[in-house]
Amino acid sequence: MSEARATRVVVTRKMPAPVEAAIAERYDALFNKTDVALAPDQLKQVLQQADVVMTTVTDRWTEEIFSAPGIRARMLCNVGVGVNHINVAAAKRAGITISNTPDVVTDDTADIAIALMLMVMRRLGEGERHVRSGAWGGLRPTFMLGRTLRRKTLGIVGYGRIGRAVARQAAAAFDMKIIYHAPRDPRIDDPATAGPEGAERVDSLETLLARADVVSLHCPATPETRHLMNARTLALMPEHAYLVNTARGDVVDEAALAAVLQARKIAGAGLDVYEFEPSVTAELKELENVVLLPHLGSATIETRTNMGMRALANLDAFVAGATVPDPV
Repeated sequence: MSEARATRVVVTRKMPAPVEAAIAERYDALFNKTDVALAPDQLKQVLQQADVVMTTVTDRWTEEIFSAPGIRARMLCNVGVGVNHINVAAAKRAGITISNTPDVVTDDTADIAIALMLMVMRRLGEGERHVRSGAWGGLRPTFMLGRTLRRKTLGIVGYGRIGRAVARQAAAAFDMKIIYHAPRDPRIDDPATAGPEGAERVDSLETLLARADVVSLHCPATPETRHLMNARTLALMPEHAYLVNTARGDVVDEAALAAVLQARKIAGAGLDVYEFEPSVTAELKELENVVLLPHLGSATIETRTNMGMRALANLDAFVAGATVPDPV
């Protein structure tokens, strides 16, 4: 039996069919047929049974799980970019390599950020619910007026691959003025990965929030960015401004966001990720000036398949003893 075929791979959530077929062809594979997130005790068992685990953001890999006895697994292949659901330090202490899937999610996630801007600013979710309710009585010149994106100022918090892709789309399609706040990074000025010409870097989050008509979050989830948007920072936004989050849920204090939306201290918000995902703060679900999506950022057939194949490429390299392309 080849080394690959002798390698036990456990896949914790259902993957696109081509991905599962490729894994099953190469490895001794075990799939989660129920597609229900695994409980902590089940994750401990997975680490005891598998050589490699293919995981997603729905699995919460805590220090306790990595401290359990009898760990066999030596790699976690994360299908996704963010790894804030994994206690990376604890995993490394347990001798486990971690990989992720950068690049392939960029364009589709940027599309969702733009879609959320359109939905909340043009009141599209609210309008769709109005039609379905049977309440619509026809066009009226002053009915359900929203705001255009065109020539507004877009403030981007975090200017990595996705943030720059959003900036390019917003500038090209809607002639938006781009300002951004992020650590200095040579890739920002690389023509191959740069944002639109004329994008302006601002030195402080506070300055960006005060100037932007729309704030789009694209920073990673770290201890430093947890609740970056809180009662104090949300209060810096103008009343006509909108907040969009396609980054990670805990970058936003949802209780504080609900309070400012209820009080109309900002005009609206569009969210694809949540602080307590998959739970959503109840007050947010009651508001018309917020659009809520079920974490659809990378949810196209093409991208989810590419993510799975990217994770598989990391797995293949690890098993072959080669350099893992996307180590965390």
